[in-house]
This record gives sequence, C-alpha cells and structure tokens, in this order.
Amino acid sequence: MDRIPLPSWAERKRLITTAITKTQRWIESFVIDLNLCPFAHQVKKSDAIHYTVSDSEAPHEILRALHEEISYLDGDQVAETSFLILTKGMKGFREFNDWLAMGQSLLEMMDWVGTYQLVGFHPHHQFAGTDPKAAENYTNRSPYPMVHILRESSVTRALEAGEDVALITERNTDTLNQLGIERLIERWQDCCTEHLE
Repeated sequence: MDRIPLPSWAERKRLITTAITKTQRWIESFVIDLNLCPFAHQVKKSDAIHYTVSDSEAPHEILRALHEEISYLDGDQVAETSFLILTKGMKGFREFNDWLAMGQSLLEMMDWVGTYQLVGFHPHHQFAGTDPKAAENYTNRSPYPMVHILRESSVTRALEAGEDVALITERNTDTLNQLGIERLIERWQDCCTEHLE
C-alpha cells in the first residue's frame, strides 16, 4: 500500500495560517460584529488571544494538545484566552462533544477547575432540542471544531462588570433570529472561504 506523503513544512505553515485567519474572520464577523460576546471586544483589541492549530485526528493526541495549550496559558500572563483549532479531527459534532467531556475531565485531573473554562465550537453545533437549521445554533458554529480556553478570573471580572449571562443568551437568540438563517449562512460561509489576497 502506498504511503500518503506528509505535507511539506511550507504547506503545513500555509494550512495553519489559513485556519487562524478563518477563525479570526469568524470572531470578527460573528462574535464581535454581532456582539454575541460583549467580553470579546477588549480582548481582541488588546491582541490577547492566542491561537494554536492541531492537525491530529486521534482523541488522545488532541487531548495532549489541549494540555499543552492550557500549560502555555499558565506560563504566559499576557495571553488572556486561547483557541485550540482542530483542522482534521472531531468532524462529527457528537464525537466532539464526547471528546469535550474528556477535556473537562482533564481540567479536574490537573486541578484546573476554577482556573480555566472550556467552551466548544463546531461547524455542526446544535443546541439540545433545537432544529439543525435554527438560527440560534450559529452562536457556536465555527469554521472548524475548536475549544475556547478561558481564564476563570476573566469571566468573573466580566460578570462583575454587570453583564447578565441569561440576558446575553436571550439577546443573542433575538439577534440571530432577526438576521435570518439565509444571511447567517452567507456570513458563515464567507468566514470559511479562503479569500485570495
């Protein structure tokens, strides 16, 4: 059986850059422009988001990448938050959710509960009890499967500033419903397209 050739470093670097660029475009288009997360504006403005791309497919290798990313945040107080972007693994939403539970177990095992939070995003995200085509699912639909790693202290500061999480969720649903599914799909697809410079 012929072995599949590994991509060259130049090609791998291009794929990493593309994944980060699409993620940044999605953050700008959905998270910030639609104000889905009011905490994100200042973090983006201060350039305090760290991005890591994993092309692994095996769950244990992706879990190792998550461990390394949280360890990075532990040692770098400049980065406020991080995205672990999965370009090949966890294509199925159910598989991703199962893996995310393993990620939560990692937090518990490493005594990181109370220090970090994990939030999952996925191209096929679907909230329980919703139609797959429901507009509200686009609050968590991203170009790739990815894990957002948040510092618990940052979340606490944001909540103390007066933001009500329940109201944010309700407002996001209203915003996406008003925009409409067709415009959401168009906006999301634009984020996922590799634009020519």
